[in-house]
Amino acid sequence: MTNYQEDLILTSEDFVCCGWKEVLAGADRKDYSSIYFAFSDAARQAVNENHQAHGKVLLLLAQACSMMLSPGSFNEPFKPFMVLDGQRSSIPDDLSESDVDFFARIIDEIDDPCPKAHLLKARLADLVWLLQSSRGVKFALAAIDSYRSIPLDTETWLRDGQQCWQRAIDLARRLRGGSGERVTKIEVSIIEVFKSATRQDGSLGFWLADLLKSNGLGRDHSSKIAIKLESLARDFEGEGEFLKAREYFQASADWFKVSGEDETSIAMIVEVAEGWVKEAEAKLSSSQPSHIIVVDYYEKAIQTYRTIPKSMRAPHRVDERIAELRRYLNESGERSLDEMGIIRIPGRDICQIVQDARNLVRGKTLNEALEAFVNLVSNENARELRENTIEQIRNYPLQFLFSGTAMSRDGRVIARRPGMIPHSTFSDNDEADDGEETIRAKMIENYRIHVDRVVRGCILPAQEVLLLEHRLREVDFINLARQSPIVPIGREQLFGKALFAGYDQNFVTALHILVPQIEHMVRYRLKQVGEQTTTLDSNGIENEKGLSALMDLPQAEEIFGEDLSFEIKALFCDPFGPNLRNELAHGLLDDMAFYSLEAIYAWWFGLKLVCNTFWNALDNDAEQSEQGEE
Repeated sequence: MTNYQEDLILTSEDFVCCGWKEVLAGADRKDYSSIYFAFSDAARQAVNENHQAHGKVLLLLAQACSMMLSPGSFNEPFKPFMVLDGQRSSIPDDLSESDVDFFARIIDEIDDPCPKAHLLKARLADLVWLLQSSRGVKFALAAIDSYRSIPLDTETWLRDGQQCWQRAIDLARRLRGGSGERVTKIEVSIIEVFKSATRQDGSLGFWLADLLKSNGLGRDHSSKIAIKLESLARDFEGEGEFLKAREYFQASADWFKVSGEDETSIAMIVEVAEGWVKEAEAKLSSSQPSHIIVVDYYEKAIQTYRTIPKSMRAPHRVDERIAELRRYLNESGERSLDEMGIIRIPGRDICQIVQDARNLVRGKTLNEALEAFVNLVSNENARELRENTIEQIRNYPLQFLFSGTAMSRDGRVIARRPGMIPHSTFSDNDEADDGEETIRAKMIENYRIHVDRVVRGCILPAQEVLLLEHRLREVDFINLARQSPIVPIGREQLFGKALFAGYDQNFVTALHILVPQIEHMVRYRLKQVGEQTTTLDSNGIENEKGLSALMDLPQAEEIFGEDLSFEIKALFCDPFGPNLRNELAHGLLDDMAFYSLEAIYAWWFGLKLVCNTFWNALDNDAEQSEQGEE
């Protein structure tokens, strides 16, 4: 931040004369990030030109606009936009009492009708209300009115619009009768824009319907909202935009349920399931068919059908359709084996790797940057790692003569590997049973070295650029999880919250949510193929198997493949590895452990799992749209 005289007393005249209107007009976009950078640059220039008062005014405005609005938090609605290496950007508590007094004096001076001015006025009024609510509701009402003056269009929504409108609703409800008719007026505004939404607006109709539903608004119009959502869904489906069609059909199902039209709601869920089937068929008939991708689509269709209550399945032949889709799934599963290949990345100097990782995400659109981020490196090749480990044991046999142990964080021995006699270790087939434990333990050790290099050299440098250039919200990750075939139905919110927490560098929350959900995902997939995922004790009590036991089941490697199976075991349930599932379940991870390189990798690994099938769906949508145009 630019320095200024701390004891400098500001006046309303300083604000009027500092050139804030011109700076605001010069901001690149209508969002807080652009406004922050514009005010920050102007503040620096003013101080350099020795206009201390103007510099301080502009810097205070920049600090106010730098904060990230998080309407889901009642007590801390504003968070720093950046936390890095123990440093952070501004939060409300950084503002002094005189700073807040200054904001209170200048709010009425902000009377420009442009959206950027509404953003600025809303932010200043909201901060005054948050930090000095004893002043009365005047500033809360000013914040509400400014927030609801922000346009409801796709571009604005994607930047800060969604958070601003949600904050307006939260503030109005917190004031109760003190907000007058503002909640009703907000509801009317959202519904009016929703009614006019078209396919050209993308997901705007879906977002507005979700805003209404999540806040208990629009119930008197629930049937009409559901019909509109269904209409938009069919428009998207007709153009081959299957992802958006499914979003809208699911939203329509939810609204029909709100209106009490349960049978129609079930019909919409059927449309969601069949949307996955249509996408599978489209992919198979495309110029680049992929059974690997199609397997995920069929699985998601089956998952969706299974959410329909048994009492309502008969009219839609749900059980027969599930059996039919299961056959399609098995056929595509067999054919997908021929499509699997190996991706190798050549070794290079770590400095060059860091720079390459940053360049992979820098200067790209949000979708391009996120896709590059989750594919910084390919999955570890388990077979190649094994071969290299065996070669390492052959070349350096002395270090393996003696047994080894794995120690827990509190000093307990949690695993042992036996010593090996070099000449008896390998048979004609390259390995012998008596050396298997040693081979696997060394594989895990080498894998941990790989994880260390990937996190230091790729993930952290690339995430730093991603955070600087893009602002992703929790709802973005939830929507991503909702469309990812690997995420079981009903777990979208949990996966989304976990992935967002890690993106927000809150790895404590990320791992606490993500690790159990990965275990559930594994259990769900195994149940789908008929594996027994529980044990029955002598008293007739049935208990769920843990992740370690699940990954040892015969079908696990067939479902997840050799490489992915190895990584799940190595990361989460092998005592020679980070053992994150067991360490987390027993409360053995301390504060620092949640920010270890292996914890960060586990979050990125989960993000990679969820994202890649999502990107495949998007690519398929685009391909089908192009073919439709031809």
